[in-house]
Amino acid sequence: MNGTLNKVLLIGHLGDEIKMHYFDGGNCIGRFQLATNEVYINKTTNEKITSTEWHNLVVRNKAAEICEKHLSKGDKIYIEGRIKSRQWQTEDGTTKHTTEIQVTEFTFLSTKKVAENNKQIDGSESTKNTNFDAQNNGLPINDLPF
Repeated sequence: MNGTLNKVLLIGHLGDEIKMHYFDGGNCIGRFQLATNEVYINKTTNEKITSTEWHNLVVRNKAAEICEKHLSKGDKIYIEGRIKSRQWQTEDGTTKHTTEIQVTEFTFLSTKKVAENNKQIDGSESTKNTNFDAQNNGLPINDLPF
């Protein structure tokens, strides 16, 4: 097999509010951290251990604006994406490295902002458990016809 695959699936909680960056021409990106937890029992001490892994996520354009509008620190989200590593030079000449998840699809699993909005506005449309395609201007993914 000659093909390769770069795909990441994560379910976690936002570690902070989304930080938006806007560019000339109307494009934007949103950056946020996602925490995933692993819980296990230390066999020697029988102590319950929780290990948290932090993931740097990047979402673009309309999808970034949807995330900023609906997500808050602590909200639970499912994402699909790909791993991307990059490096840059700081002003003092130091080389920095980072690894990010470029989000391609996402689903809100629990959101504080949506719950608050639905309480305030009767009949508003919920985004809970709605799948969004981050590569298609953040539009909801249509249900499959089967």
